[in-house]
Amino acid sequence: MRIQLSDRFTYGKLMRFCAGPIMMMVFASIYSVVDGIFVSNFARDEAFVAVNLVWPVLMIMGAVGFMFGAGGTAVVSKTLGEGNKRLANSYFTLVVLATELIGIAFAAGFFFLMRPISVLIGAEGAVLEDAVTYSQVIICAMPFFMLQNLFQSFFITAEKPKLGFVFTVCSGVTNIVLDAVFIVGCKLGAMGAALGTGLAQAVGGFAPIVYFSCKNTSLLRFVRPKWNGRILLKACFNGSSELLGNIAMSLVSIIYNWQLLRTVGNDGVAAFGVIMYVQFVFIAIFIGYCLGTAPIVGYNFGARNRLELQNVFRKSAIILTVTGVIMTVSAICLAKPVAMIYVNDRPELLAMTVRGMRLYSICFLFSGYCMFCSSFFTALNNGLVSAIVSFGRTLVFQLLCILVLPVILGLDGIWLATPAAEFLSVLLCLAMFAVNNKRYGYIAIKEKR
Repeated sequence: MRIQLSDRFTYGKLMRFCAGPIMMMVFASIYSVVDGIFVSNFARDEAFVAVNLVWPVLMIMGAVGFMFGAGGTAVVSKTLGEGNKRLANSYFTLVVLATELIGIAFAAGFFFLMRPISVLIGAEGAVLEDAVTYSQVIICAMPFFMLQNLFQSFFITAEKPKLGFVFTVCSGVTNIVLDAVFIVGCKLGAMGAALGTGLAQAVGGFAPIVYFSCKNTSLLRFVRPKWNGRILLKACFNGSSELLGNIAMSLVSIIYNWQLLRTVGNDGVAAFGVIMYVQFVFIAIFIGYCLGTAPIVGYNFGARNRLELQNVFRKSAIILTVTGVIMTVSAICLAKPVAMIYVNDRPELLAMTVRGMRLYSICFLFSGYCMFCSSFFTALNNGLVSAIVSFGRTLVFQLLCILVLPVILGLDGIWLATPAAEFLSVLLCLAMFAVNNKRYGYIAIKEKR
């Protein structure tokens, strides 16, 4: 039976609806993971370091797609909840066009800037050349990367999360096959990894355009849009937390790499890269859940259904708690076998990676709450609160911890910086939920008699 945004969600129905987005995001994380496996095993060490150094910079640009996806979804789902499907489709089309045009502008503007940017973040020698080669190829596919990030949100709003997963699988399989061809078969190293990822992103960005351009059974399709600067600004504002969050996370990753370069050299960057590959997959589960619940929250906010907001909020808190514990235990137990996939031939690097991964994994106890809080307020069309949470979590607390803890704890302080920052972020989230509950009513409070 088809699950609709207007349904009453039980645990089973909520998890079935979010299963597609979760699988979609986990498979989307295959990009970096597959590149890492192929590059670490079939290319020179400098290429592996180069990919890990430059990827955060590329994610900063791709974050525009997340911004329009999250912010546009909030606007469109609220409009659907108000019962105006025609207007919702117009807004949807406008947001997609804006994202595509910005992607083209970014690709043209940043292509020639990647060499000075790579130098600025610490690349030199063979690492620099591989970083420039990899990033310039990926830059060419940037419009498709942004669109892919955008459509990951809109497939859920269109009540087609499983279809979104199918497109993501097609893109991921393309990436795996092309990496094998270009890196293993053609011995192209960093260039091969970039070609595989870039062409896979083109598949993930273009296929949904074809689907939404044709008559379909979803809630959304492309129509002739009308210019509405106010709606685009609202989408940007609503999604600003996702933009700031992704930019901040990328900047923090750059600072992590800088701290590791000066503490233990290139080995530290390699170890952190392996930890990030594991983190991409685990965090993707939380991202997918947030993507799945956001349209439900936005729809019921538009429909002024406080009872269902309370229902989704309460069930989400329990689901995120259980998931966080399972993920933390799993990450700690799997640290060594996963690390051996990347760095099995170097015992010292393997030991560093395993210890770092086990300490870093503590963050999964807290990450889900923080990500849900930001996504929840974005869906409520409250971009300000969402931005405060995201900015505090991904930049303020992270910077504070990554700069202070290594001074006290050395290398362990680098690995523990993210868990400490996420714990502080949970406290901020609790404060935001308490302060804003009266306005939205997502927590049921019994009145005193």
